[in-house]
Amino acid sequence: MKQQVLDKEGIDRAVSRIARQILERNKGASGIVIVGIQRRGDWIARRLAGAIREAEDTAVPVGVLDINLYRDDLQVRADYPVVRTTDIPFDIEGRTVILVDDVLYTGRTIRAALDELKDFGRARRIELAVLIDREGRELPIQADYVGEHIEVGPGRTVVVHVHELDRDDNVAVEEAV
Repeated sequence: MKQQVLDKEGIDRAVSRIARQILERNKGASGIVIVGIQRRGDWIARRLAGAIREAEDTAVPVGVLDINLYRDDLQVRADYPVVRTTDIPFDIEGRTVILVDDVLYTGRTIRAALDELKDFGRARRIELAVLIDREGRELPIQADYVGEHIEVGPGRTVVVHVHELDRDDNVAVEEAV
């Protein structure tokens, strides 16, 4: 059973809302950099940077983080983990990093991202933006900016599709396999 939570327009509204909240909290885009977590978080991050550019007429640097080698479950996930690119072509020292992911669930992905980010310097502050926040935390991590809070029962999972990877934009809750 599949239940759609957001369609393309819903995702666009959520990204725009998050961008406005970031600009309000940080009093503009000055000193902000955005880092998206591979795979779908990086595409949400690029959209977020676009929404900020539209609102402020200011380009915000965007980087991409692959946290696979920083995961605490690396040994049990796969014999050969797929390692993608980390690309942060700017200095994060003294800046506000907006870390972006598609779904916040247990908090373990974010913990791994924080561990990796410290290898790039000491940010002034790190804020977390997620498209979807669902229950199920295993670590005390919460998002600063949330597109949509949803309740997902046991045995169900949140699936995010972005056009850049999946040729469609939507968020659905499905039975876990």
